[in-house]
Amino acid sequence: MGGRAEAGQYQLSHLEALEAQSVHIMREVVAEFERPVLLFSGGKDSVVMLRLAEKAFWPARLPFPVMHVDTGHNFPEVLEFRDRRVAELDAQLKIASVQESIDSGRVVDDPGPNPSRNRLQTRTLLDAITEHRFDAVFGGARRDEEKARAKERVYSFRDEFGQWDPKNQRPELWGLFNGRHRSGEHIRVFPLSDWTELDIWQYIAQETIEVPSIYFSHRRTVFRRDGMLLALNQFVTVLDDEEPFETNVRYRTVGDMTCTGAVESTAVTVDEIIAETAVSRLTERGATRADDRTSEASMEDRKREGYF
Repeated sequence: MGGRAEAGQYQLSHLEALEAQSVHIMREVVAEFERPVLLFSGGKDSVVMLRLAEKAFWPARLPFPVMHVDTGHNFPEVLEFRDRRVAELDAQLKIASVQESIDSGRVVDDPGPNPSRNRLQTRTLLDAITEHRFDAVFGGARRDEEKARAKERVYSFRDEFGQWDPKNQRPELWGLFNGRHRSGEHIRVFPLSDWTELDIWQYIAQETIEVPSIYFSHRRTVFRRDGMLLALNQFVTVLDDEEPFETNVRYRTVGDMTCTGAVESTAVTVDEIIAETAVSRLTERGATRADDRTSEASMEDRKREGYF
């Protein structure tokens, strides 16, 4: 909450300043672009982004649809939350299905024991952008998540193939954003760029925002692979040297069940999650996402191809 720097002057709190910046970015996009869309996975960052959009345009309905790129390997708790939250806002939900991309031959599923569909999402996303002629795509990425995402501008230009060139970035001096693009090109917009994981959870606490239940500690059967705890589920094959066991876990990030790891935790409230986050030395993606561990530049390689 804000305080007074001196008599007659109001000073925004840290969270108020972040909120004002994000709301400004969203309003700028709606003013500049013809067909924006907000990517919504049901994860904590997209939940906060949806709340910011709600504030930016209240009391009107959201002036753009929300879209989920559905791998088909999502946590059921998250899908239930996604549908309920979208219905509460009376928002238009579009689902871009990776399974449909596989069925149509646009991409090929990984036949291995750990069949992550995260990379396959790129083709599905780009096809959906083309189909619906979206020219601005809101994403919930933050610069503190991963090194490649730290290179992103707030307005991230994508060429006619949906690809990103980290060396072809536009200056954003004084908070001025350049959204110029030709037909077929689009801009990825990141209103949460300057937020941290701790900021996200503190904002969730301040605004009393509901998040999916898997963010809180619960009992789950998991197995250890490459230093991560993966949920036992129908999409992965447990190898001979991997022993499933039950323990208290929670998730720091939401993604494909085949590559999103849990952390052992007893945090059952937002305040307890904030306390854990404040002392963590690893980002949520660095600690719990197998798809970011394939190489030092795995995220940047995927982003060049058109990933989120």
